Amino acid sequence: MELRLNCLKKCDIKKIDLVIKLINSYDAIKAISEVRGDAIVVSIMTPNRYFDKLSTNKDLDLPVFGAMGKASNIALGISIAQPDKKVFVLDGDGSLLMNAGSLVTTAIQKPRNFFHFVFNDGLYTTTGGQPIPGAGIIDFQGLAKSCGYHKCFQFQDLEDFITKLPSIIQMVGPIFVNLKVFNDSRAPRMYMREMSEVMKNLRSVLLKN
Repeated sequence: MELRLNCLKKCDIKKIDLVIKLINSYDAIKAISEVRGDAIVVSIMTPNRYFDKLSTNKDLDLPVFGAMGKASNIALGISIAQPDKKVFVLDGDGSLLMNAGSLVTTAIQKPRNFFHFVFNDGLYTTTGGQPIPGAGIIDFQGLAKSCGYHKCFQFQDLEDFITKLPSIIQMVGPIFVNLKVFNDSRAPRMYMREMSEVMKNLRSVLLKN
């Protein structure tokens, strides 16, 4: 997406064209879904709504409901219990802010199979589009790096993200990826499921394997 701001300077009437690129959340989720393989995917808030629509391996999905901010904690526990499986976290920026200390907890544990994707649109999209505290100021990539994540990335261009994603998920974790995104009319509606049911299903699948 390109947001264009045209301004006229009073002194010389020069046209200024400011271009800011962002990634459509739908396209980012689709790219992650296409490379996830048999990775376990823990998703929450707005990213969860997209992933429910685009996932092709729902038996290994763990959507989180009623626990805003806790997706990465749940994913960390799974990554420790299942060290031979990749674990992807699809997190929201507002959700992460509610539990920013989880970045330190994850970094200390050094899970090699942990991949943390944060969908950063600067809004509490699921609850009505209110701006998150510090929107446009917080450096999520820098925050994760200072907490001790092994590698940290930031993308706001879809082609760049798609090109580098396959190599990123082959790296040793914990990995942090901050995605500068926007949402359009393809954003699915909010839905709810019983967490105990979802967890029992994933546990059953993992025990069989």
